[in-house]
Formats: sequence, C-alpha cells, structure tokens
Amino acid sequence: MDFEQIKTVIGLIAGSLTTIAFLPQVIQTWRSRSAKDISLGMFLLFCSGVFMWLVYGFLVNDIPVIVANAFTFMLAFTILVFKFKYG
Repeated sequence: MDFEQIKTVIGLIAGSLTTIAFLPQVIQTWRSRSAKDISLGMFLLFCSGVFMWLVYGFLVNDIPVIVANAFTFMLAFTILVFKFKYG
C-alpha cells in the first residue's frame, strides 16, 4: 500500500468512527420521541458546517471527506428533524 492509499484508508476509518458516533443519538431520539435536551443552535451550526465540508470534499475531490460528511450530514440532519418534530 502506498502513502496515498494509507491516507485514504485512515481518512475513511476516521470518518466512519465520527459518523457512527451519531447513530446512538438518532436511535435514542427516535425511540424516546424526545429531543428537548438537544441544542437547536448547536445542530443548526453543526449541520451547516458538515454541509460545507461536504461541498469542500467535492471541490477538492477527496473521497474520505465526501463519504464521511455525506453520512454525518444525513444522521445529524435526522436529529435536527427530530428536534423540530419532538423537541
């Protein structure tokens, strides 16, 4: 494996771990039907930042950045939707 491949694998692993970290919150919010303790401001800013990282990933054609932020955005946006629905 060359250096570029190693960088890509590390990026994909890092992105996977930080993305998966949102899954328990999505599941808990969905099961409890409660988002009262979730900060609306934080999730609005976070979703905006993740979306900008996704755009950046496309602009620089960086697969780990694109993949990680696409999935993170979907999970974080789901929490944001739950915040409006259950919060």
